Amino acid sequence: MYKIAIDAMGGDNAPQAIVKGVELARDVMPDVEFLLFGQTDKVKPFVTNDDRITLVQADDVIAMADEPVKSVRTKKQSSLVLAANAVKDGTADALFSAGNTGALLASGIFLVGRIKGIDRPALMTVLPAFEGQNEAFVMMDVGANAENRASHLYQYGVLGSFYAKEILGYDNPRVGLLNNGSEEDKGDAAHKDAHQLLKHGGEEGFINFIGNVESREILQGPADVVVADGFSGNAVLKSIEGTAQELMHLIKQTILNSGALAKIGGALLKPALKGMQGKLDYSKYGGAVVLGVKAPVVKTHGAAGPEAVLNTMKQIHSMLEADLMGKVQAFVADHREDLAARVEESSQVD
Repeated sequence: MYKIAIDAMGGDNAPQAIVKGVELARDVMPDVEFLLFGQTDKVKPFVTNDDRITLVQADDVIAMADEPVKSVRTKKQSSLVLAANAVKDGTADALFSAGNTGALLASGIFLVGRIKGIDRPALMTVLPAFEGQNEAFVMMDVGANAENRASHLYQYGVLGSFYAKEILGYDNPRVGLLNNGSEEDKGDAAHKDAHQLLKHGGEEGFINFIGNVESREILQGPADVVVADGFSGNAVLKSIEGTAQELMHLIKQTILNSGALAKIGGALLKPALKGMQGKLDYSKYGGAVVLGVKAPVVKTHGAAGPEAVLNTMKQIHSMLEADLMGKVQAFVADHREDLAARVEESSQVD
C-alpha cells in the first residue's frame, strides 16, 4: 500500500479542492492511502468519506507570499513541512502540494533529501506536442534554479530521460537543449559547454542527444526531453501558458463580437474548440516534479481544481509503481564517476 503525504492547506482553492481531488483519486487507486496534513477543523468538513484518508493536525500554513527557505525553517508545524517530514522518516512515500512552489522545493531538497550525485534538483513538467512522433514532452528546469552550470543541464538530460522512459513510456527519448539557435556553437558559454557534455552523454549511450532546439519549435515535438536553465525554462513555460490562454480568449471574443452568423458558426465549432482547449491543457499530465530528490515530490498549479489534483495523484502513483526514484538513484550510483567528471569539466570552464 502506497502512502502519499498531502499539504491540504496549499493552493488557492485549498482545502476544498484538495480534499475533493483526493477523494476522486482514492476511488480509482485502491492501493493508495492519503495522509492529509492541515488544520483539521477546516479540512474535515469537506471529507465525505474517510476511507483510506487520514487527517493529521498541522497548526500552521505556509502562504504563497512567504519567503520559501525561511518559512520551511521556521514554520515547522506547517502542513507542508509536516508532510515533507512524513516522507523523510518513511511514514509516506511521496509528497504533494498546490502551495508555495519555493517552499515545496526547499522541503524536497532539505527535508526529503537530494539524491547523492545530483548537484541541483530541478522542476520538471510535461507539455503537449502538437506534431512529431509523441503526444507530449518533458521540460526541465522550469523555475527551480535561476542559474545553472553546464553540468546541471547535462544531469537534467539524464533525469528527464528517466521520466520520459519510465513514466511516458518512450523507448529511447530524444533529448534537446533549449538554445537560441540550432547550431552547435550557439548560446552563451554555459550552453555551449552543456551541448558538448550532452553530446558526450549521447556518445556514451547515457542519453539520446539530438542537439539544440529553439523555443519556437518545442511544441512541434522535436524532442521528448527539452533541457533548459531554470530562468529560460520558466520564461518559456509562462509564455506558452499566456499565449494559450489569450488565444482561447481571443477566439471566444471574436465569435461573440462578430454577429449572429459568427455565433452560429461558433456553436457548430464548440466541440472542436473544446478539443483544442483540452490539447492545450497540460495539467492532464499531472504537476511539476522535483527531480533529483529521493522520493516523488510533486507540485500542481496553485489554482488547481479537483480534476487537476486527481491527475497529479495518478502521476505520483505511476512514479511509485515504476520506482522512478529508485532507478534514478541506482543509475547515479553506477555512473557517479562519469557524472563527477562532467561536473569537474564544467567547473574548470566556469
